[in-house]
Amino acid sequence: MEAAAGSSRPVPSAATSAALRLALAVPGLPDGPFGCPICLDILKDPVTVPCGHNFCQGCLGKLRGRTGPPDGGGAAAGGAAAARCPLCQEPFPAALRLRKNRALCEVLPLLGAACPATSPVEAGPSPPGAEEGEEEGEQGVLCDVCPEGARAAAARSCLVCLASFCGAHLEPHRRAPAFRSHRLVAPLRRLEEGLCPRHLQPFDGFCRAEQTCVCPRCRAHEHRAHDVVPLERERELKEAQQAKFLSNVENELEELAVTITQTKKMVELIKVTAMGVATKEKERVEKLFAEASEVLATFQKEVAGFIEDGERSMLGEAELDLRWKEERRAKLAQCKQNLQNVPSKDTIYFLQEFQALKIAMEDNLSPAPSFQNELNFTKCTQAVCAVKDMLSAVCKKQWDRLQGKGADGLNPQEMGEAGDQSREGWGDFLPHHPRVFFLPCTVAFIIDLDSDTADKFIQLFSTKGAKRVLCPIPYPESPIRFINCEQVLGVNLMNRGNYYWEVELIDGWVSIGVVTEDFNPREAYNRCRLGRNEKSCCLQWNGQNYVAWFCGVESVIQQPFFHTIGVFLEYSEKALTFYGVKDSKMTCLQQLKASPLRKIQLDPFQNKINNYFTSLFSFRLKPAFFLESVDAHLQIGPLKKDCVSVLKRR
Repeated sequence: MEAAAGSSRPVPSAATSAALRLALAVPGLPDGPFGCPICLDILKDPVTVPCGHNFCQGCLGKLRGRTGPPDGGGAAAGGAAAARCPLCQEPFPAALRLRKNRALCEVLPLLGAACPATSPVEAGPSPPGAEEGEEEGEQGVLCDVCPEGARAAAARSCLVCLASFCGAHLEPHRRAPAFRSHRLVAPLRRLEEGLCPRHLQPFDGFCRAEQTCVCPRCRAHEHRAHDVVPLERERELKEAQQAKFLSNVENELEELAVTITQTKKMVELIKVTAMGVATKEKERVEKLFAEASEVLATFQKEVAGFIEDGERSMLGEAELDLRWKEERRAKLAQCKQNLQNVPSKDTIYFLQEFQALKIAMEDNLSPAPSFQNELNFTKCTQAVCAVKDMLSAVCKKQWDRLQGKGADGLNPQEMGEAGDQSREGWGDFLPHHPRVFFLPCTVAFIIDLDSDTADKFIQLFSTKGAKRVLCPIPYPESPIRFINCEQVLGVNLMNRGNYYWEVELIDGWVSIGVVTEDFNPREAYNRCRLGRNEKSCCLQWNGQNYVAWFCGVESVIQQPFFHTIGVFLEYSEKALTFYGVKDSKMTCLQQLKASPLRKIQLDPFQNKINNYFTSLFSFRLKPAFFLESVDAHLQIGPLKKDCVSVLKRR
């Protein structure tokens, strides 16, 4: 840098002007290295003490003059005692003659030329909300300490106190050592909004890479390699785009108004139509239930009659057997008595009675009681229990079919056929048809990211965006936070029905999947990653292709890259399907579902799915995301405009 000789002031180049503005805002001493720590203004006739700090010659002279007379050189020379630096309190000889800092004396005129509109009080960059001066009257920044109704215009704003002060109330900041470390800047109207929340410095630039306002420290560190422009230049660009942007917004609002009107008409039509259909269906169902009740009532009467007939039959057989035995007993007794009463000499009569008794003994023609057969009515309980179990099974089967679980009630052969049809049908259908034909059968699932689960190297943008960062974020302690893996979960729980959501892959390696509610986020890295355990599964984009993961086994998918991934969870069917979405069409990338027949297959990935995948659905599930690479970045969709009108939002 060339210093000016004589009274003419040099005109700095554009690069020099930008460098001086940046140097003025570098944190350190109040108002940067060109500010005097005593008067808090830009240095005037700067002198440097041995410790390296710079002060105005007059300010240092006044301060040292309190303990001794000033020397002839203009800088204060104390008495016999040693002097100290007002800022760091490092001692130096009291008789030391301080000379002007020639380099600063040459730079300060250039600084005035680079920032001609900056007054000594308002040195430094002013963020949005800062006023140009105190001449704005009622529109300017007012003192926060003055009483209401008599508030004076503010002279400076303090970034530590987060308040603005007039000249009178600013005196403690100028004189008291307790306020020495406070940073004063030009008056700011919206103090909190115009400050960087991390560095508490005013915004002075706009980062086009991340579309956010930045302060000098942000520009020197996190946004060092980004395209940062002044706020005014970015505003000019945005104002030039404002008309077109507002026109697009207006078109969107008009389109939404039309689709909302159409959807309302569709809702009313569905209500009217569904009401008539539902009424007729209800009548038919009630009639069928009445007929089924009649069948059961008839069966009940038949079983009750069967029991009563069995009881009567068994009683009749028992009474008949009793009569026969009584008659036989009486006959045998009579024949015995006759034989005993035969005279001893009447041989013919004896032989006749003996033969009669013998015939009576041999006469055993009584029908055997059929108790065993007649007791069959005691098995009615078993028969009715069998009917009840069969009826329950049939009712459950039909109810499952009504809920979309038809395969659960089929026999193995039917299950295999149904599974093959469902697997092949959707895969062939979706790539050739708009997804508007698919989404009306599902529920659009609105996902919000759970900040209590986010790893410290994941930065969340609202509840929809997540990006991996290099510097850890000081999140509060949480028992459900991931500590070994850069993952984050959704707050939503899924335990019934169908769910559909979309994710935009902005950059890097990203995995999308689901985990069980009882998943332990404190597991080691190899066990905690999505799809590397039996409690989670995912679809991963690794920069070259898609890979499905479950239980530590992978399945490579040969498909082109899709910026938008659709996830369709059929909880009742125990199935998870990933789709690539492009131009309102869907391509089935992978469906995770157990094979109905559970045959031993050569594919180890499908074997894992067959053996363990259904166990996931024993728990409630959560959406999960893994940002694997250092540049990973994702955004939870909204769904495309052509799908909004056909979705039923939960």
